[in-house]
Amino acid sequence: MSFGLVHTAHAADIDTLISKINNVIINPLIAFIFALALAYFLYGVVMFLSKKDSDTARADGKRHMLWGIVGMFVMVGVFGIINFIMSTVNG
Repeated sequence: MSFGLVHTAHAADIDTLISKINNVIINPLIAFIFALALAYFLYGVVMFLSKKDSDTARADGKRHMLWGIVGMFVMVGVFGIINFIMSTVNG
């Protein structure tokens, strides 16, 4: 009973809204952050391979590679969790 004053949202409208937010905002954001982590990893690889004489630069390269891998792993995990939630909500 809505008395004509308040528009009640249907479950299909809410599912559509959540799906659009996921497709337009969340998935591109996850892909962008994953790309940043990949670039950080590749920067570490280049630093590690190009600075063969400097132990500190090689250590920095290793650290960049490690955190790049951690960032990519986190983004894959976030993507999996979001898809699990979306399949549960839309199921």
